[in-house]
Amino acid sequence: MSRQPEVLWAQRSDRIYLTISLPDAKGVKIKADPNGLFSFSATGPHGEPFSFSLELFDSIKPEVGKLKTGLRNITCSIYKEKTAWWRHLLKSKEKSAPYIKVDWNKWCDEDDESELSSEDDNDGVNDEDESSDDGMLYLPDLEKARKKY
Repeated sequence: MSRQPEVLWAQRSDRIYLTISLPDAKGVKIKADPNGLFSFSATGPHGEPFSFSLELFDSIKPEVGKLKTGLRNITCSIYKEKTAWWRHLLKSKEKSAPYIKVDWNKWCDEDDESELSSEDDNDGVNDEDESSDDGMLYLPDLEKARKKY
């Protein structure tokens, strides 16, 4: 029996971002159906099978925008058929499965999307496996800010 990896999601008006947390994944297979069915399967580092299928809120373009298999996760962007904000990820109105969570690092509100348009050129899929800040919290130089005023 296969297991489900943790799946983080975020959206823009024209696409969905999925980050699948599966370190050292092998044999990654992704299928996107125009009717909104998204399927994933892979093998974990110890040979255990992982898979899931999602019936997405609305129709999507069948080709996956960008896919990157990193050391710790698999990131992909899926283009929506119609440019619109979805109320939730899945078509079902029931509570999402416990392995599906919001990706707050990539999330933006409808009002903020125009500010992020330049960052979306890479489809939300970074070339680096981890963020470049090594998990450190950015704190501005308060002394410089104080001298300005």
